[in-house]
Amino acid sequence: MTAPEPTLDLLVTGRRDEAEGVVSLTLARPDGGSLPAWTPGAHLDLLLGDGLERQYSLCGDPADAAAWTVAVRREPGGRGGSAHVHDALHEGAAVRARGPRNHFALLPAPRYLFVAGGIGITPLVPMLAAAEAAGADWNLLYVGRSRATMAFAGHLADRYGPRVLLRPRDETARPDLAAHLDALDGRAEVYCCGPLPLLEAVERHRAQAGRPPAHVERFRPREPAGAGPERAFTLVLARSGLTLTVPADASVLDTVRGAGVDVLYSCGQGTCGTCETDVLDGHPEHRDSLLTEAERAESASMMVCVSRCLGERLVLDL
Repeated sequence: MTAPEPTLDLLVTGRRDEAEGVVSLTLARPDGGSLPAWTPGAHLDLLLGDGLERQYSLCGDPADAAAWTVAVRREPGGRGGSAHVHDALHEGAAVRARGPRNHFALLPAPRYLFVAGGIGITPLVPMLAAAEAAGADWNLLYVGRSRATMAFAGHLADRYGPRVLLRPRDETARPDLAAHLDALDGRAEVYCCGPLPLLEAVERHRAQAGRPPAHVERFRPREPAGAGPERAFTLVLARSGLTLTVPADASVLDTVRGAGVDVLYSCGQGTCGTCETDVLDGHPEHRDSLLTEAERAESASMMVCVSRCLGERLVLDL
């Protein structure tokens, strides 16, 4: 199990309107010191007070150790996190952060197709720069409601030219996603972030074409495939020396915390990876939206906020 990420006290040193309803924040240490290193695809938790914790992708320059950048879209009818960012985090405001961590890492490849929907562009921005610096052949397909709502669209088009295919729905026909995916050879990697229907369309096409799965990052959890009935099971915490019963109506996370064992967690939905815990014995029933099929089969770790046990007993490195 990886060591918990440090919690950092930061200042908002810059704020910019990136599109209608989207602001970017530049975050730095109050003393100007260096921030933890990160790689394209990483995100961090912003601890917004009153129990609000939200995950946002880093979309700045990984080489800039003095500042982090995140971009946040205001979500009407959301749970309050984006509204807090938009209404309270102005230049000079203090904010606490935890991370970064990366479950959406960019793999080396000679060719990429990046597919973004709306605010899903954020984790892809540093990936484009990395692919360009590596001399890879790449294209970005970026869809959105309108050009005015598509953060970074103008910047990316100016910087990369025809590699960036902007497809605002109020100006263009629906993009032929299948044609873009069919044009790829077997060496290409596909990275996608955006609304669930877009992710599912990409995943479905790759599966039907017999190609390796795309790399996707989800803002909301997917429905667990084949989740069994809720039932109790035995949970052994190896380092704590505790044997617990996880009731049918409680999560592993709730049970562990109820026993007084501290576990780092954030989203509670299996999408951020904060609560990932090593499995020492037993077979988890994976219900997260992060692990690949290969990682699920290996079952070396699990997200304790949502995943359960396929058998009667599970041993965790806690």
